Amino acid sequence: MKLSTMKIAACFAVLLAAGWIGLALPARAQEVTAAVPAAQSAAPSASAATTAVPGYRLGTGDKIRLTVFGEPELSGEFEVDGSGYLRLNLIGQVKGAGLTVGEFERSVKALLEDGYLKDARVSVDVINYRPFYIIGEVNRPGEYPYSNDMTILNAVAKAGGFTYRANESNVFIRRNGDTKEIPAPADQTTKINPGDVIRIPERFF
Repeated sequence: MKLSTMKIAACFAVLLAAGWIGLALPARAQEVTAAVPAAQSAAPSASAATTAVPGYRLGTGDKIRLTVFGEPELSGEFEVDGSGYLRLNLIGQVKGAGLTVGEFERSVKALLEDGYLKDARVSVDVINYRPFYIIGEVNRPGEYPYSNDMTILNAVAKAGGFTYRANESNVFIRRNGDTKEIPAPADQTTKINPGDVIRIPERFF
């Protein structure tokens, strides 16, 4: 009788251990499964990186990151002021408004090599574009931050959508630096640039 009881106890212990193992495995699998999305979400998204607007020219309100390789004290983040200049370390005020990123890089390189550095290596990235403006028949007209690859529809959405009086087929855009408006379709094919002024007209009833 004792032997039978011992055998039952031993079998019960084996089954219990197997049961614990069976429970432990799914739990571990859940931990691994949960860890995979977490690791993926922690990785930086390529689409989140700032992308240069083709042919873009710097203007008031743009913020750039200047890197002078091997010279951390000359590097940093700088903003184009109301007069179109950036105040840089060592070389002082440098004109930025109206220049492409490449032209500005070459300008800074030339100034640094004029008595300060030999063979300066300079890199410039736009980290914050100047805002765009939207007026007319939208619910919240005003100034809004620019995002990469923006369209008219994105701009209207930021401004709270069209009013009931809005012409939802066409808009008018005054590009930064221009004095005249240009008509454009109010759809995803119309791209917005930093500094643009968008006017949503009223439709004819």
